[in-house]
Amino acid sequence: MAEPFVRRALREPAQIRLLSSAVRQEIVDTLAALGGEASVAAMAEHLGRPADGLYYHLRALLDGGLVEEVPASEDERRYRLAGEGDGPIRLAYDLGAEGNRRELGAFARALLQIAAEDFEAALAAPGAVTEGPARELWVSRNKGWLSTDDLEEASRLLERLSELSSQPKGPGRERLMSFAFALAPLSPRPRRRGKAGRPD
Repeated sequence: MAEPFVRRALREPAQIRLLSSAVRQEIVDTLAALGGEASVAAMAEHLGRPADGLYYHLRALLDGGLVEEVPASEDERRYRLAGEGDGPIRLAYDLGAEGNRRELGAFARALLQIAAEDFEAALAAPGAVTEGPARELWVSRNKGWLSTDDLEEASRLLERLSELSSQPKGPGRERLMSFAFALAPLSPRPRRRGKAGRPD
């Protein structure tokens, strides 16, 4: 039986604001993908960035309580995700007047920016599988009407996809993948009318 998937819930607006930076989101995601803890050198290698460029962002994440520095040797600095559980950081939504609505929007913009960059990089790489049961490159946006049962099924499927795509590297799991999604209810817009009440 699979081990339970435990998440770190993030609710504080100031902490979510830290993750409106695409680089900081990538650092947090990379730490999770590397098992929750890694050296700066390992993170830099996975991100394709110079290690020196990560320290500013790691300091901000450290000050914000999202990561912790792990005691290591003098020539190696290691960090781990702060908080309880083994899963990656997930956001708790508070859409009230004093909630974190603005910060969630900024987080979403950074997330979708990273997703687009990941997708474009995969388009340029040779050998990506684009069809069949092991398809690994896919972008889509759908818009349609769901019943309550449909929405519950979609939520279960997204939860399962989130679990699958949040596993650290292990035996049989050798392919690093990026998975992003945005599910949002829409309000049907009234039809626009041109001059004299005629449809556009």
